[in-house]
Amino acid sequence: MSAGKFLAGFIVGGALGAIAGVLLAPQEGSKTREMLSDMSKDVAEKTDKTVREIQDKAEDIVSDLQDKGEEIMGKIQDLINKQKVED
Repeated sequence: MSAGKFLAGFIVGGALGAIAGVLLAPQEGSKTREMLSDMSKDVAEKTDKTVREIQDKAEDIVSDLQDKGEEIMGKIQDLINKQKVED
């Protein structure tokens, strides 16, 4: 399992557990709605942060792959040029 999927599942599971706890707690409806609103904002912020982190990591990986691809292409071109000179 990838770290991103695990982290997403962890966040969703925690949010669902917190919501269940709030809904089952004995308190006024207005307080419960306020708590749910606050919790949903927190979950949205954490999800946004996690998505940004995953995007940053993906961009780094793509950049590294592009650099390696360019390096390999350069080596192949050098080998082709050497072969042309030898012929």
